Amino acid sequence: MAVSDPIADMLTRIRNAVMARHDTVAVPVSRVKLYIAKILKQEGFISNYEVIGNQPHRQIKIHLKYYEDSTPVITGLERISKPGLRVYCQQGEIPRVYGGLGITIVSTSGGVMTGQQAWKNGVGGELLCKVW
Repeated sequence: MAVSDPIADMLTRIRNAVMARHDTVAVPVSRVKLYIAKILKQEGFISNYEVIGNQPHRQIKIHLKYYEDSTPVITGLERISKPGLRVYCQQGEIPRVYGGLGITIVSTSGGVMTGQQAWKNGVGGELLCKVW
């Protein structure tokens, strides 16, 4: 069965794995999902990610990150722009998540980046999700 919103599926898989205290989670691969995983690693929300398997069934194996008291680093994931309602914003309209404690992931003409990077580059785009 085809998934109508693959990014929301990825976020839901990560959210469920964090709630179940899993060490890793596997997600079907796509270019946008790889960019999102790269941003999550750069911002310190996950420990690592890797692409496993061969064509056409490649997957991204995401290694989740926990604090020493086994509380997850990711406390929330929220999809903003959906296939039924796309949400776009200009540079000055990019929302901050919890006063800067979280990040907004934006798809711009310069690629997928955090909201802070998009603001520094002076570009807007489609708001993909919020992570905190």
